[in-house]
Amino acid sequence: MLRIGICDDSAETRLGLRAMLERLLDKRAVECRIYEFSSGEGLLGWMEKHTGEIDLVFLDIEMGGMNGMEAAKALRERSDTLQLVFVTGYTDFVFDGYAVGALGYVMKPPQPEQIGDVLTRALAAQFNEADKVFLCRNTDGLFRIPKKSIRYFYSDRRQVTCVTDTRSLTFYARLDDVAESVGAAFVRIHQRYLVRAGAVDRVEGGMVVIGEEKLPVSRSCQSTALAAIARAMLD
Repeated sequence: MLRIGICDDSAETRLGLRAMLERLLDKRAVECRIYEFSSGEGLLGWMEKHTGEIDLVFLDIEMGGMNGMEAAKALRERSDTLQLVFVTGYTDFVFDGYAVGALGYVMKPPQPEQIGDVLTRALAAQFNEADKVFLCRNTDGLFRIPKKSIRYFYSDRRQVTCVTDTRSLTFYARLDDVAESVGAAFVRIHQRYLVRAGAVDRVEGGMVVIGEEKLPVSRSCQSTALAAIARAMLD
């Protein structure tokens, strides 16, 4: 599944690019979900509430209000895994695109060959980034959450809540299975808690502190957990 955002203040341009993307991805048998935005402000506002729900964004540079380059810089500050592609009729911003780590730069009107090349690189990058994200599914859909944005997981019976820097997502799973999926960067501090060692700010007695929250460390997990957290703090 490739989740794509198209940000352009021209409805006609959005419609044309959407049709081209759907056609090209259908030929590759790749499922996609496409979201449309008419402004940079609209895109940023949506992304604020839906962290990790878009993999690739096509941005028009020349838009009223916030332009595409400004939106790209704001997006890059929030995520270094989001793939950005500029679609524009001007060549003046090519070097600015490199500054935000853009995947590509497509001239208007976009041609299938150009978009196809972008999709090839986007899918390859998505595959290479697979070990840097955690996948979870709930009734709202499938989410790709950058691991380094995750603070901790909390288990309550059959439900697990993933707490990130910006929001929480609850899904059905076993915490043991989640621990196996996310790897060694996460450590079990309690029967109900699995934390990203690098997210811990400090240890106070029998608690770890992450931001404004204090989480309990059980006696059975104490030695292993504290050693892992200490290593993360020294790295």
